Amino acid sequence: MKSLKGAGVAIVTPFLPSGQVDFSALESLTEFWISEGLDYLVVNGTTAENPVLSSNEKKEILASVLNVSQGRVPIVFGIGGNHTRALQEDLINSDLSGVTAILSVTPFYNKPNQQGLYSHFAALAELSPLPIILYNVPGRTGVNMSAETTLKLAKDFSVFCGIKEASGSMHQITRILYERPRDSFLVISGDDAITFPLLASGADGVISVVANAFPNRFSSMVHAAMAGEMAEAQEHHKALYSIMNAIFDEGSPAGIKEVMEHLNLCSKTVRPPLTPVSDSLANLLKRMASTLV
Repeated sequence: MKSLKGAGVAIVTPFLPSGQVDFSALESLTEFWISEGLDYLVVNGTTAENPVLSSNEKKEILASVLNVSQGRVPIVFGIGGNHTRALQEDLINSDLSGVTAILSVTPFYNKPNQQGLYSHFAALAELSPLPIILYNVPGRTGVNMSAETTLKLAKDFSVFCGIKEASGSMHQITRILYERPRDSFLVISGDDAITFPLLASGADGVISVVANAFPNRFSSMVHAAMAGEMAEAQEHHKALYSIMNAIFDEGSPAGIKEVMEHLNLCSKTVRPPLTPVSDSLANLLKRMASTLV
């Protein structure tokens, strides 16, 4: 899983103003992300608005990204949810040709306890044809997977190749990093704003949101930090820090899509129940973005 170290991006799904998937923009963006230095792409993650994509759209989006990428970077595909048996069927029945790994989020809404989380992922481990990156994001799912549960899953099942940790807890993430049972179990930041300090602690990279709009600047920060060039990495981090936080002020991916429209990368259109950001935040994001290009 060395190929999944470094700067990954949780890609947006570009929509036409009508609300349909903008496959032309997706093709252009895929080439943009790769050519600007990102190490891998994550399709059908949170930033993709996957709850409002149909099964056919998810397949078509994955096929489009694979067609443009042509094996130049690894592709991670999101298969997660709160229905364990249905996810097992998805793992068995999905065409995952060309995909390097699965990203699977902790079950949401059900709010399982730690044993429930362990049992859920153990059930997926039994059937997954590909390595799985665990995804802990309690701010969205309503439940935090503890360091103990993550470490037990990593120890008990070799299919788990890492975790995208978006708990926001430096203590929890650092404990996973320092107590992981094997170096091949990757600890990946799920929060752009704390990626720099996590990399300084030895984390293996990030799955980013802001890299949708600034792939070169963000990947330069990650690569510098991983090479031990901390002064350079800190300069990039400082430049990006304000916008990394501001894009989440009124929800994601509305914030990053506002920036991307300003940069002529794609439309800011999001699907209901999401809405575009307010005019005041849009103006702030545009001013911030203008200082980075």
